[in-house]
Amino acid sequence: MTTLGIAFRPQNPPERLREIARVADESGLDELWIWEDCFLEGGIATTAAALAWTERVRIGVGVLPVPLRNIALAAMEIATLERMFPGRAIWGVGHGVQEWMGQAGARVDSPVTLLGEYLDGLRRLLSGERVTVQGRYVTLDEVALDWPPATAPRLLSAATGPRTLRLVGEKADGAVLTSGTTPDMARRAIELMGEGRAAAARADKPYVVINLATATGTGAAERLEADLRAMGRADIEGLGVAGDAQAVADAVARMVDAGADSVALQPTADEPDLEGFVRFVAEKVRPLVP
Repeated sequence: MTTLGIAFRPQNPPERLREIARVADESGLDELWIWEDCFLEGGIATTAAALAWTERVRIGVGVLPVPLRNIALAAMEIATLERMFPGRAIWGVGHGVQEWMGQAGARVDSPVTLLGEYLDGLRRLLSGERVTVQGRYVTLDEVALDWPPATAPRLLSAATGPRTLRLVGEKADGAVLTSGTTPDMARRAIELMGEGRAAAARADKPYVVINLATATGTGAAERLEADLRAMGRADIEGLGVAGDAQAVADAVARMVDAGADSVALQPTADEPDLEGFVRFVAEKVRPLVP
């Protein structure tokens, strides 16, 4: 079965998350995705709160920018939440938007190198290993978690460019693709990850999450167009979906046909009824998705 979720965009104030998480949990939605975009809301704090407020919905982090987060501290945070809420979180990392990293004084010369070192080290720490490594960016000296997760979680990574997609295919368990991804772009991204998989002699299939810009209700087409324009994506043909439940389900099906395992419906930043959007996805769209 296709996994269906929504994105809680950080343009919404943090205090709105509790009600949205509660509605997502009670309505039967599969996943609720949280973003750590600069300089809006922290991914660990919001994930911890959402997990504590809910019972069953899985909380995805898409994604933690690794230049901002020391690898040992990230491992401690993830392990702590995995011990408290086993298997209910989905962890994504990424090399971050370079302009934002520069604003925060965290920009590095080779973001892809950092991401590769970080994925390797984080996986080993969360697997309970004692790690010593001296990389270009990641340095650990006999570091081991006293409270590693009972089961090491899946690690996903954001990826857009070919080099990053191949790296993610090689080192991550899957990818989080932005709402700037059309079905054809998703197919190409999965091909590139496959090249990375082959280079690393990995036989497993990467788990692919795709964000899908979505609008429904009054003025849906206009709101979607404005949202894509604000994100600088208005010139990409075939992005997003505006319409009723069947139209949205058909768009989800196109993403699944392209290779998505999970589709996170991304409301517009000005969605007038976010709780209603969650119920629409869970109650109207979900039954139409295989």
